[in-house]
Amino acid sequence: MKQRRSRLIDDFDHLSVERAIAELRAGRAVIVTDDDRTGLIASVESVGGEMAKSLAEHADNKAHLVLTAARLRRIGVERQTAGAIALPRLDQERIATLALRLDARADAPVGATSVIDRAGLELAALALLIPAIIVIPLATPSIAGEAIQSIRAEAIEQYRRHAATHLSIVSRAPVPLEGAGSTEFVVFRGGEGLRDQVAIIVGTPDLETAVPTRLHSACLTGDLFGSLKCDCGDQLRETVKWMSENGGGVLLYLDQEGRGNGIANKIRAYAFQAKGLDTYDADELLGFDMDQRGFDFAAEMLRQLGVHRVTLLTNNPEKIASLRRSGIEVAAHKRIFGRETSDNVHYIATKRDKAGHLGE
Repeated sequence: MKQRRSRLIDDFDHLSVERAIAELRAGRAVIVTDDDRTGLIASVESVGGEMAKSLAEHADNKAHLVLTAARLRRIGVERQTAGAIALPRLDQERIATLALRLDARADAPVGATSVIDRAGLELAALALLIPAIIVIPLATPSIAGEAIQSIRAEAIEQYRRHAATHLSIVSRAPVPLEGAGSTEFVVFRGGEGLRDQVAIIVGTPDLETAVPTRLHSACLTGDLFGSLKCDCGDQLRETVKWMSENGGGVLLYLDQEGRGNGIANKIRAYAFQAKGLDTYDADELLGFDMDQRGFDFAAEMLRQLGVHRVTLLTNNPEKIASLRRSGIEVAAHKRIFGRETSDNVHYIATKRDKAGHLGE
């Protein structure tokens, strides 16, 4: 009975985080608790109009803006961890400037963050929002009303680890592709935010050997529309073609747009790139580190498909290291390249020079 109760509590925490993710994405505030401390959390993306008025009713001059270390560096504050800036009043223009503007500079001291602050930032990241939040300490959660989602900080901290192992296959069917007629799509549900993840089994790979495998993060602009800014679409199609001609393989198509930042933030970063920033500097300006992706759930997908040993098709050494940390044997790796064009040559060089991607 005790074991069943423990699992129910874990499931409740997981569900609470997913509800809180949905609330933040919908532009509503949530309550985060840590022992006897409570904070009202709102994304900077939603702080405007009626939301600003509602937050101001509870702020009592105690609100603060929480920014990541990456964003703080961009506004002139060298820190290794996130920091908090006091908001004596909820000035929407000031908040937008500190969180988003290209030429912004810190205009007040930056203090340490609390457990609630850091959990709120993680929740914003899980919701694929700009990693900048407003936090209002509350004397009691009841003043905000029962309609606001409440979640424990500890549950947010443990969410990714829990989600990585809670995936299940929900559908599968043969889907012939151009140049790869024998192909099966396997759809997994679970992981972060219950987003669907897809495994494409090309041909009939021998599971007793090192299975050719690629972890491909979804790229709407490149994969579907043929964007010239990246080489993702070429890599995707070249992988399927190579697997079809070389005994088969497994391609995991992962819902991790924009290196885990989400499509909205990816397009925001593109706007900064249009002003001359490279791909990583643009992400840092938004408050992101070089790469927000994790691949432990990809390892779980492989295990459920019976794959435990792989030849990884990648130029990214972090994918190799991540799979190994997650218990998948990477017996070898093969580089995979797209076309270099005048539009993407700087992007490809930046991945090599700044992120250590393997070059030709």
